[in-house]
Amino acid sequence: MNTKQVESAQKSLLHWYETDARNELPWRQTSDIYHIYLSEVMLQQTQVSRVANEYYPNFLQKFPTLQALSTATLDEVFSMWSGLGYYRRAKNLHETAKICPKGLPKSLKELQKLPGIGRYTASAICSFGYKQAVSVVDTNIARVLKRFFAKEQIKEKELWGLADHFLNQVNPTEHNLALMDLGAMLCVPKSPKCDECPLAGYCLGKNEAEKYYVKNQKKYVDKELHYGIVMQNGNVGMVKSNDGMYKDMLELPSLQAHRHEDLCIGSFKHSVTHYRLKVFVYVLDEIEEDLLWISSKEISSLPISSLTQKAFKLFEKSKV
Repeated sequence: MNTKQVESAQKSLLHWYETDARNELPWRQTSDIYHIYLSEVMLQQTQVSRVANEYYPNFLQKFPTLQALSTATLDEVFSMWSGLGYYRRAKNLHETAKICPKGLPKSLKELQKLPGIGRYTASAICSFGYKQAVSVVDTNIARVLKRFFAKEQIKEKELWGLADHFLNQVNPTEHNLALMDLGAMLCVPKSPKCDECPLAGYCLGKNEAEKYYVKNQKKYVDKELHYGIVMQNGNVGMVKSNDGMYKDMLELPSLQAHRHEDLCIGSFKHSVTHYRLKVFVYVLDEIEEDLLWISSKEISSLPISSLTQKAFKLFEKSKV
């Protein structure tokens, strides 16, 4: 593809962006670097609508600045993250705020030294926040580039090189956002809408679009978990996790199933990372473990996982 073709494709892409892009998203209506950074962290592994309509505005209402976030406790941060999953993201966000309470650095290199900020997030902050002429490659953009340049087997380094080659140096921020939206709205994994695509006239892989999308089959490990709910005077007994994905969060005490099988009130399914879980919940009068006694009225504001939330919902239903 020659320079003239690349420039024509860039113009078509920007024209489409001006009329069809998702500019109503709240993080696209701000120049606040922290707000943009927050959105990028939240959008990892989470649907756009959930972030835009609930978690993003609620989190910013509680912690409107990096400074405010830096002075919060980790429990406070976790409580606002509750239900989003992948809580390591929240912990990294909190640690970064404590390191940079007055603002994030402006270079890709310095950003990637911060907790949880890899190449993609650093590039997104530089492009969408600081308006720098840097490429951004997320899952959607990667799929667009593979099809556009007809690259079926391609290493990450080469993919970023293609992004650099195609980057519009005059309007880099809009270009990256346009590619992202194109992948989310038209150049979708299956049955892409090539007839509506602004790049169709230049796309080298449009006639074999499915060929350039290879979905990695996620392999799950089946596992059973057993948790107990102990109530005393309106308080629920909980423990603080010391390791794993829920480190530093409150959770229900774990049980040995065979000792309490007659006290099981039900079970539910839950998937997290590469685990496919079946979770059993038991109601006990007491348990041989040191517990933190928390008022049941505070459950909704606790730093707990969506798994623990489901366990409490099952408990509430069992009382009806």
